[in-house]
Amino acid sequence: MLAQAEGLRLSASSSKSRTMLFRNQTKILDTRGAQQYQHSTRLQPGAKKLASAGTETVPNYRGKYRGQYLSIAKAAAARHSIPENLFLRLVQQESGWNPRARSHAGAHGLAQLMPGTAAKLGVDPNDPAQNLEGGARYLRMMYDRFGSWRLALAAYNAGPEAVAKHNGVPPYRETKNYVRVILGS
Repeated sequence: MLAQAEGLRLSASSSKSRTMLFRNQTKILDTRGAQQYQHSTRLQPGAKKLASAGTETVPNYRGKYRGQYLSIAKAAAARHSIPENLFLRLVQQESGWNPRARSHAGAHGLAQLMPGTAAKLGVDPNDPAQNLEGGARYLRMMYDRFGSWRLALAAYNAGPEAVAKHNGVPPYRETKNYVRVILGS
């Protein structure tokens, strides 16, 4: 029996040997992949797949903060369909749960909103609940714009125009580290 593929004539025995070769190579690659990625944060059982995010995952929030703003942050994340662990890790990274935190760039509060962004969102950046609400809403806006939590985080940190300009995570050390710390990868 002969098989024809793009003008070439292949025998059935040749096809069988190619199939066996492919299976052997796949087995080797699968074994190497399992070993190579066994320490990957994204592949650990505790990591949760992000809602509507394809292959993106985020490690569980393991911060020590258990104060009054935790439940407000969880509620804001739920209201805006943001994976809870992602938003809690963002707040931990942004302010360390300090409602009076101020950045060198002028960002305020738990979610470190810039005054102009807070004004556009109609929230008081100095009110912890409104700050968290604004931060969650803004993160969701960035996700809706870029379609990826990785890019949404980059836009949250560096601004949406930087993400658009670089067509991905900008090559800024701070932003690359920010995304890595929050997503754990």
